[in-house]
Parts: sequence; structure tokens; C-alpha cells
Amino acid sequence: MIEQPKPSALSEQIEELIDWLAEHGGGREEGVTRLLYDPAWRSAQRAIEAKMEEIGLLPRYDDAGNLFGRMAGRDPEARVVLTGSHVDTVTGGGKYDGAYGIVAALIAAEHLLAHHGAPLKPIEVVSLCEEEGSRFPMTYWGSGHITGVKKREDAAGIVDANGVPFEEAMREAGFGYGLHPEPKRGDLECFIELHIEQGQILEREGQSIGIVSHIVGQRRYDITVTGESNHAGTTPMRWRRDAMSTAAELIGVLMKRANADQTGLVATVGRMDVKPNVGNVIAREVTFSLDVRHEDSETIRAFCEECFKEFETIAAAQGTSVAIRKWMDEEPVAMDAELGAAAESILRQQNMAYRRMTSGAGHDSQVFGTFCPTALLFVPSRGGLSHSPAEFTETEDLERGVKLLIDLLYKLAY
Repeated sequence: MIEQPKPSALSEQIEELIDWLAEHGGGREEGVTRLLYDPAWRSAQRAIEAKMEEIGLLPRYDDAGNLFGRMAGRDPEARVVLTGSHVDTVTGGGKYDGAYGIVAALIAAEHLLAHHGAPLKPIEVVSLCEEEGSRFPMTYWGSGHITGVKKREDAAGIVDANGVPFEEAMREAGFGYGLHPEPKRGDLECFIELHIEQGQILEREGQSIGIVSHIVGQRRYDITVTGESNHAGTTPMRWRRDAMSTAAELIGVLMKRANADQTGLVATVGRMDVKPNVGNVIAREVTFSLDVRHEDSETIRAFCEECFKEFETIAAAQGTSVAIRKWMDEEPVAMDAELGAAAESILRQQNMAYRRMTSGAGHDSQVFGTFCPTALLFVPSRGGLSHSPAEFTETEDLERGVKLLIDLLYKLAY
């Protein structure tokens, strides 16, 4: 095992840098808000750029706003080992989501340079410009550009909640002019992302590290039930075409089937729109959302097909109709088995409690995972809370993640 930083010094460094980055966008009771290309986002990227220079990395931006800090390798032909996460946040978010992966990568790079010198293969720390989709209806703008999934023209016509065009915001931040290198990369050997879990599994099971095997696939739907409005007091129950009654039964079908599944499938109905939405009128139309996730696309497909077949039977019996609109269909993405095995080997040597798991949330790793070998590593989240000022991870768990990252980068690049 390679030389590791002393626990007390490491814990102080992690806490200091997490709080330092949180200052760019809030970081107090109201949470952290760093939206793509806004002043807080620009301030954070400039601060990270200065930190990269301070610890001996060579910083550069690409034309989308991704920031890289390079540790040159001794082998001029070697491909890049890339590590980091996203700098943007949701509105009023926590100080660990995304930021921890950047801070951990900076600390790991500094330690490796100080104690082991230049690596054989180049290592780059990346502060990805955007993942959350919080300002504009566009997610994975950073990783999508690096992998070629996204292009600048994809932002045409998109505006934020204040009517500011995407392209205008990008230019105001200094990007999109062609002054920086094109974002698409062709020199990556792998991508390593260290992230808080944003769930409860590791904490509940007393595990220190999660090695992600898959990021789940997702299907999202809008389901509209159409019936007939009528008087709540004068229409007998047997003559009603009640869209709300039908919708309630359909949601019951979804929850019953999802609860009966033993493979980890989850289904969520989180939004409902009712017309006319009046207390003494039978609903004529109800639209509700459906979010289904699992690591296997066939399981998602079968679940949806079986539920939707039952929907038709229920609606016909109640004199209503059902329309189903699918608006998201993301395939599951497998993380690289060899990188996962390398992390597992290190954890066994460290006698660290860990588990293999799937990620129910999306991450930049799912974009990189179809482009180059990718590893996604989790540390616990207290109570599973995230996207909230209450987001918290114990310093000891943050330390364990950083130590794993140091060892893994050493194994891959030295």
C-alpha cells in the first residue's frame, strides 16, 4: 500500500476545501446555488483553477467551460486517467454533491505529486461544467461535450427561467467563442468519479464504500386519464366516468406491482394535474407522472407493458380512456468491471467495509460509461439526504473515499 496522508491532516484538508468551495454560491442555511455560467459558477471555476496551479497542475478550459488540471505523465504516448465531478448544483443544494468529487481529486493529485512525483500516465482533475440541468433544460452539458454526445447547437433556442438564452449565458461566461480547445476528447484511458451516495443503503448497512456496477435505466411517462365532468352530488356512483377514480386505481396497480418486485425495481408517481380540480366536481381529466428505474432494461420494459395492459382493462370498466406518453427512455449503463475489481482489491487490502451496488440516480459516469472505462465510487450520505442544505457525510467517510482514490490513481497511472 502506498504512503497515505495522516488522518487528522487529511480530515482538516477535506473539511476546509469542502467549505471553501461552498462559499462560491452560498453554503450556509440557504444551501449552495451554482447554476451553469452564473456568477457563482464562474467564481467557483476560477477558484478551482487557482487551486490547480497552487498544487502543481496545469489548468485549462475547453470551449464548453469544463476545467481540467493536468499532471503530465512520463510516457508521452500514454492516455489520460481522468477524475473529478461536476461543479454546478441544484438551487439551494448541499455542499457535497459534485463538489466532493472535485475536492477529493485535487487532494489526491496533490498527495501523489508530493510523495511520488510525476506519474507514468497523465492524470487530469476535471471540474465538469454542468450535470444537474438546474438552470437550463439540458443535463450533462459537461460530460456530454467531452464524449461527443452534446454539441453547441443542441443549446439553440433554450432559455432559463428568466428568459436568458443558453448561448448568451455561455458567451457571457467567456465560452462558445472558439477561444478554448474543442471539448470532445479522444485521449482518455478511463474516468473515475467519487461521489456521495445520495441514498441510505451504505449508511443503513454500515458500509464505508460503494462500488457501483450499474447506473440504472430510466423510463418516464405522462399518463392521462380522460373521463367526464359532472355534479358531485347528483351523479350516482354507478353512472360516473370519473378520471380521478380511474387514476387512483392505476396508481394502485403500479405500486402493488413495484412492491412485489424482488429485483430492485422502483416506480414513482410524483406529480398529478387534475381538471377541473374543483372539490364538488367529478374530474374529467387527470394526468400523472410515472418514473420507472432498474439496472436491466428488459425488466423495465416488462413492468411497463404489464401495467399498461392492466390500465386498459381498468379504464374500459370505468368508462374512461388512457393515453400514455413516453418522454424519457435511458438505457442502464454498466461501469467497468476491471476498474471495479481494482477498487475492490484495494479495499480488501485496507480491510474496508464495502459493497457492490447500483446507482438509482444519474451521474456523469453514465455518460462516460459508454465512452471509456468508468468507475463510480460512493461514500455514505447521512439519512440519504441530498439536493438539500441538510446533505451531510461524516468526515471519516470522506477520508476513506479520498484514500481509495489516491490508491486507485496510483495503481492506474504509476
